[in-house]
Amino acid sequence: MRLYDKGLILMLLLLMNVIASQAQKWTREEYVDRYSDWAVDEMKRSGIPASITLAQGVLESDNGNSTLSTRGNNHFGIKCHGWKGKKIIHDDDAKNECFRKYKSARESYVDHTDFLMGSPRYSFLFELDQTDYRGWAKGLKKAGYATAPKYANLLIRIIEENELDRYDSGKRRPKDKDPSEPGLADIDDPTLGDVDDFEVEVGRRILVRNRINYIIVREADTYQSLNKELDLMPFELAKYNEIERDSKLVKGGVIYLQPKRGKASVEFRFHTVEEGETMYEISQMYGIKLKKLLQKNLMEPGEKPYPGDVIHLRKKKESVEQDDSMFPEETDEVPDTSGIG
Repeated sequence: MRLYDKGLILMLLLLMNVIASQAQKWTREEYVDRYSDWAVDEMKRSGIPASITLAQGVLESDNGNSTLSTRGNNHFGIKCHGWKGKKIIHDDDAKNECFRKYKSARESYVDHTDFLMGSPRYSFLFELDQTDYRGWAKGLKKAGYATAPKYANLLIRIIEENELDRYDSGKRRPKDKDPSEPGLADIDDPTLGDVDDFEVEVGRRILVRNRINYIIVREADTYQSLNKELDLMPFELAKYNEIERDSKLVKGGVIYLQPKRGKASVEFRFHTVEEGETMYEISQMYGIKLKKLLQKNLMEPGEKPYPGDVIHLRKKKESVEQDDSMFPEETDEVPDTSGIG
């Protein structure tokens, strides 16, 4: 066979592959139909509006067609941030950025919830009602989830154009529809088990940070009311949160329901002090015992940090450099193709 003929055949095969891949691209309607149940499950677990989860999935994954979602099951553009699992390298705001790689799309949805619940900068969002998708969209942008200037407006437009807010009432996809499709991760993941609804009987939402249960203080909360509601004695709440029993509870503040830990979770190694922040506030922000936080930063009780100071959350100052070379992780290189939203 002549070289010319071989080249022509190769070009035809490549063209057929391109046409086939375009024909297999997911539409927005198909994406929402497939993943809406998971968004509702995560809403019940956390209070994050299902409409917001779906809109972020649609936007960040390009309806499930992006490189990150097809090769890494990453539907929300979440970067590594101390991730100990497999990683995928992809060009985003900068070249060769590190993103989390998941075993399944379901794991991506679960981790998206855990990421928002576990990060201090998103705490204020959980004071919003789960039907307030506009507040959530604006709050995600304010907290820095994405750099796109119109990120909030994009989420709101996706929600309203596709009526995704109908899922915020807990409505699920009709059971007669088959969500399974070839070539994608299985929906059923036995390792995840049933999703729990983390709320006490009166509707108090229990959040998790640094593997510690906590709540957001409401305006009418007192130690006595929390004792009746959560079955925790005032002295226990005071001890867990390192405050006096007669201290006033501040609306929007964090109250831990278990003892804080000796260091922050793995994705948070440092904190840059902002104007007016105290070491106690930082300890509450990350679920770290104040004494341990002071020790890590060679500070004395009562000593104040200055704006711009870098606070160490996991290692002492003199040993933190050793942490950079620990636990090398497997990465998958991904060629520069289309980016995500």
